[in-house]
Amino acid sequence: MVHFLHASQAPRVIIPPDAEKDALGFRVVQEEASPYSLVNICLNTLIANLEKLCCERADGTLCLPENWSFPQEIADRFLGMMSWQGKLTDRTASIFQGDQIKLKLINIQKARISAATFSKAFCHHKLLELNATAAHSSLPAPDIIRALCSSSWAQRNLRSLVLDFTSGPRETGLLPFSQLAGLRVLSVFSVCFHSEDLACVSQLPRLESLDISNTLVSNISALLACKDRLKSLTMHYLKCLTMTKAQVLGVFRELKGLLHLDISDHRQLRSDLAYLLLQQKNILPNIVSLDISGGSYITDRAVEQFIRQRPAMQFVGLLATDAGYSDFYATKQGLRVAGGANMNQISEALSQYRSRSCFIKEALYRLFPETFATRVTMPAVLKLLAIGMRNHPMDLTVQFTASACVLNLTRQGLSRGMPIRLLSETISLLLKALKNFPHYQQLQKNCLLSLTNSMILVDVPFDRLDAAKLVMKWLCKSENPKMQTMAVSIISIIALQLSPVQISELKEELFLTVRELLAIVKQKNTASVDDVTFLFTLKALWNLTDESPVACKSFIENQGLPIFIRLLETFSELSIRSKVLGLLNNVAEVTELAPRMARQEELVPLLSSFLHSEDLEVSYFAAGIIAHLTSEKSSWDAQDRQRLKLLQDLYATVQNWPSASCNMTALVTYRSFKVFFPLLRSFCQPEVQLWALWAMYHVSIKNPSKYSKILVEEGGLQLLWEIRKHREAHPRAQQMAASILEDLRMHSMNFQRAPLH
Repeated sequence: MVHFLHASQAPRVIIPPDAEKDALGFRVVQEEASPYSLVNICLNTLIANLEKLCCERADGTLCLPENWSFPQEIADRFLGMMSWQGKLTDRTASIFQGDQIKLKLINIQKARISAATFSKAFCHHKLLELNATAAHSSLPAPDIIRALCSSSWAQRNLRSLVLDFTSGPRETGLLPFSQLAGLRVLSVFSVCFHSEDLACVSQLPRLESLDISNTLVSNISALLACKDRLKSLTMHYLKCLTMTKAQVLGVFRELKGLLHLDISDHRQLRSDLAYLLLQQKNILPNIVSLDISGGSYITDRAVEQFIRQRPAMQFVGLLATDAGYSDFYATKQGLRVAGGANMNQISEALSQYRSRSCFIKEALYRLFPETFATRVTMPAVLKLLAIGMRNHPMDLTVQFTASACVLNLTRQGLSRGMPIRLLSETISLLLKALKNFPHYQQLQKNCLLSLTNSMILVDVPFDRLDAAKLVMKWLCKSENPKMQTMAVSIISIIALQLSPVQISELKEELFLTVRELLAIVKQKNTASVDDVTFLFTLKALWNLTDESPVACKSFIENQGLPIFIRLLETFSELSIRSKVLGLLNNVAEVTELAPRMARQEELVPLLSSFLHSEDLEVSYFAAGIIAHLTSEKSSWDAQDRQRLKLLQDLYATVQNWPSASCNMTALVTYRSFKVFFPLLRSFCQPEVQLWALWAMYHVSIKNPSKYSKILVEEGGLQLLWEIRKHREAHPRAQQMAASILEDLRMHSMNFQRAPLH
């Protein structure tokens, strides 16, 4: 079937950022533009086919084949990938039971497994680290700790435990951390964790790093018990703290070995703890990292003075404060600043606070104006945006502001400098935002604007069927003319990316979309307006009906024929007529719809007049419609005389056309040649056969490698060979069939390997 082909894009050559000026951007391009590692490819394949490759136990869980085993490092990665892809369940986690797989570093973030499964699958391994961030409520923190304590190995050797955002009802009594004597790193961000638990944890003999952010801790005095061991303390948004500022600072003063301190806060709390800390002398002498983002009354002068007294400092967090604007931060070598004063600080903030939505929002607010008029490709920033969107999918402010920044960073020219894989992930996240917030118009607009980028629509992999459904639904409910234009422009391109089977899966969306597009066409025709929306709408209808009987039927049922006949009578421009006739070609190719077209009294005279048009494109499309309509006598009944006259005109027209190697303004292309095969077999109607051969020869000359492959795969070579040798074939038909065969033989290796008789 014929469809509109958008202008081809220039070859894509990614030029990485200057490594000296943008080291992070250079590294991101190198990573994202490189192929996946062979190990990851193999593990992804294994995960995708796990059900087929594994055996099933009596209880319905899976187990690996007996002779399988994994190196420990590969096993750790395998588990992490399963968890990341959402494939770790009670059924699949059971493959980690037994001794076939040996784990040390367990990452089960966001896993949906039960406490019983966790215990059976993981607690017999010689674990060194466990990350259970945001595990499902069926696996609460108390159950995780109890299961770990059941292992004597874990009690002695587990060195890192991350329980951030784990939920579950808190029972009476302390969490049994005291048994995990080997712990060096503990993070209980947003866990039901009390001051009594802190007192217990502070007794751990090897504890060096502790994160008690957003917990129920009201008193941190217990930290004095580990003052000689503690090197890192994070207590962001410690909203239940009841100690006075002087008492808190008194504890800090005793933590002389502390290297990292995070007392960042929500700006709404208006805490001045950080301000008071900066005024202190002889406190935190060895500190190298201080995070005071969100603190009140903080000035550049106070921060600068604090850092000058501690020249070894490597990081300071100043986002959502009044500091960060002094030249001091740019001139201090080796100092990273998470703030909002410039792109470097904003990028650092996006990286540092990827799990904290309050600071992600602050960073995005400052990022947007920095990207609004940028002409520089920023792959590292786009990747940080993707991480923020992925980590906070249900936060409207994050999704909305990030979508605006993505739009700024991927405008037509800038997107060409971005790695395809990074763009793919970003577009998938935008589509997820469209689903999650269907009623927030500005977010929808940002996402649609990003999709109007033709390079993204053509080159970037993403779920196009899903995108088509979303955009079609949006088109059918939107009354905003600008949004309509965006939607139809996306549909006009994305329709070409969908297979006929996928288009047929759209069902109700397709019917409603065709009706909406025809309504736009009718309205534009009534007003005699041929603006950009009108042209995009014609392209969209043309491409949606390409090899889609369902779309063609929707076109007929929504009174598309009379609407398009009016178009042919109203507009004489080649660009419009070629699109209208191209769509009618698609409809004429559907056998059951051809009779309805033939019986449309106003259509046949128009086609006859267009057949003799001086514009080759118009003549070609009109000839195609006539060839399909006249190929079946049953479509004409008592009008056979009219049919014979059309065939005579068709024959004379094709005979007078220039060589098939000529150029036409409209770039015609086909997904398949199967629609031509009934015409090629019509030896009793050489007029129809000649048009089909001319059309096939024309496109084959333009793209021999593509169409030789199609001919081989669809069995078209044998048909051409029959025409070449058939005694009743028209001489010119034999000549064109021979020319197609010879031309494709010269240009295509696929064709050369095909058997000929």
